[in-house]
Amino acid sequence: MTTLRARLTATLLTCGLAAAGLVSAAGAAAAGADPAPLAACHAAVPHAVVHTGRAATHGSAQAVGSPPAAVFRVDQIGYAPGAVKLAALMTHSAKPGARWELISVHPCRVVARGTATKNLGSWSHRYPAVWAIRFSGVQRPGNYRLALTAHPRTVSPWFRIAPAPRLYAAPVANALSFYQNERDGADFVRSALRTAPGHLNDAHAMTFRAPKVTPDGNFTGSLRKYATGVRINETGGWWDAGDYLKFTQTTSYTVAMLLQGIVSFPAQLGASHGRGHGGTSFLAEAKFGLDFMQRMWNQRTKTLYFQVGTGEANDFYVGDHDIWRLPQADDHYRAHNPHDLYIRHPPVFRAGPPGAPISPNLAGRLAADFALCYRVFRTSDPGYARRCLRSAETVYSLAGTHWKGHLLTVLPFDFYGETSWRDDMMLGATQLALALRSAGQAGLPAGLPVRSARTYLSDAARWAHQWMHSKSALGDTLNLYDVSALADYELYRAIGRAHPRLAVTKSALLADLRGQIQRAIRIGRPDPFRFGFAWDQWDTTAHGIGLSVMASEYDALAGRPVYAASGQRWLDDVLGTNAWGVSLIVGDGTTFPDCMQHQVTNLIGSHDGSPPVLAGAAVEGPNSFAATGTVANMRPCSANAPGNVPYSAFRGHHAVFRDNVQSYSTVEPAIDLTALSPMAFAWLQAGGRGGF
Repeated sequence: MTTLRARLTATLLTCGLAAAGLVSAAGAAAAGADPAPLAACHAAVPHAVVHTGRAATHGSAQAVGSPPAAVFRVDQIGYAPGAVKLAALMTHSAKPGARWELISVHPCRVVARGTATKNLGSWSHRYPAVWAIRFSGVQRPGNYRLALTAHPRTVSPWFRIAPAPRLYAAPVANALSFYQNERDGADFVRSALRTAPGHLNDAHAMTFRAPKVTPDGNFTGSLRKYATGVRINETGGWWDAGDYLKFTQTTSYTVAMLLQGIVSFPAQLGASHGRGHGGTSFLAEAKFGLDFMQRMWNQRTKTLYFQVGTGEANDFYVGDHDIWRLPQADDHYRAHNPHDLYIRHPPVFRAGPPGAPISPNLAGRLAADFALCYRVFRTSDPGYARRCLRSAETVYSLAGTHWKGHLLTVLPFDFYGETSWRDDMMLGATQLALALRSAGQAGLPAGLPVRSARTYLSDAARWAHQWMHSKSALGDTLNLYDVSALADYELYRAIGRAHPRLAVTKSALLADLRGQIQRAIRIGRPDPFRFGFAWDQWDTTAHGIGLSVMASEYDALAGRPVYAASGQRWLDDVLGTNAWGVSLIVGDGTTFPDCMQHQVTNLIGSHDGSPPVLAGAAVEGPNSFAATGTVANMRPCSANAPGNVPYSAFRGHHAVFRDNVQSYSTVEPAIDLTALSPMAFAWLQAGGRGGF
């Protein structure tokens, strides 16, 4: 069977390149290039080595490889012609002088060469030197790889140099495919991974008050005593991660990021409005997420529901995380066995009584969702858009801005321990202001409580001022737990040229965005890969993608490429220029996670890069630990780096990466982890020019 990686490699090898001249490491042209060693041109493409079944749990008969003395790390998607092109060479020796060559495919020749002299720093005792490999002077589209001059079989994966619209077209399409494969309910998208609908019983789900749970999520006895007596339709939505739970917490964030991408980049992400630009349309997928949010929010009764399903339960009842199966099994799982009641009929948890204050983190994000909905669908589906706008204003008005104790996220709180909310309210108010402005007074729905964009603009500025003077300010960067960077960008542009008297100025917003980016740069200084987030934390992949978006946002507002190189580098880190040499987004490159903790891909997908894979899925990434633990019916799967070298050989800076189905801490994908990748790629496709 032809693997996805093999097909990608074949594409690279068959795309011709008329390379002209030799480019030095400094970028100067030179005539009369010598032919590249055939050994380097024809060296095998580095691939992960996957072990399944007994070999994954008891060890393979194949000998474990020794850590290489030198190994290249590159962005496995590639680089736009005008982008900064910085790869890395990790070596056992800290002695400078290793010579490298950049080789084209057709003709097989050296197009650039240089000497490793700039040591970016030590990664580990095993790899005390990481050398900068720069080839920004090479701009001709084509397919390339790096090789050591003295050891021509020490090569990088093949990668492309191509105009950004073409370079990132497949990754954007992969991201859409990920969400389509994560769909729950009858409106699923049939694929090689998805052959039947799941959780149709959610159409008449019982709702419950939130029970008291342990830090692990266990509750006492039956949920019957918490039942509200109200049944609702909670079909649809995306599964949160590798399990089958559905949360307002992560779905509201994901919907906001997808809709923001469509608003800012209609040609790239809302292709039906792109007039032949050849983009990928996320419109239907964003509406699928919005539909679920509209079911989680009852506008008539002013009731919010925040979770479908329970990951844990107790000694009598089975929780979602206790079993391993395909989603279509759940509706009739083990017939009428009472222990599996909450598998067959997942409980829906209510945030509070009708009309109760809403946790402000959720209120802000939901208001942003519904306001963005109005902006996106105002022309194509005006009735739906008006419904969204009414919901946006109602949810925003119910925000509990004097909230005490933990914010409401999920059960248990520690699954998603969000602690800030003013950033969410800032984003919600900004999007409401923009929604009202987009329609004008004549086009607004009748009976709307607030009809003045200025009211929400003043609110947004007030929340921004409070955010900037809070303990949370400059404590994180763009991700599920902190949307202030996106809110800064949107509010800056919403203020426009009028300079109204507000609680915050445009210069203060720009400074806040710059402060977050500068903090990331400081964090990256001790790291030879200059990653702007510690590798030994949760959500490394999502933070890297978010940093790339922030760099693009700042440069767009500043009108010049202040952080373009940093943004490119952070995205490079995610896509393969990291110590482990793995792209942290499935299908985007040639070495990516094969053994994710994801039930559908584990049970139906391939484990060797051949279709079907969950393309577009962003995984957790490197972390401080690799989790272990099995569930009955889980297919054993573990992958090593090329050469059958354990990924543990590349650990450093207190961080590890393990490609093993057991390791939810490194290779579980999630909808919030992936949410920013379409926008990150679209910024580059659009040349750093975001629409408004």
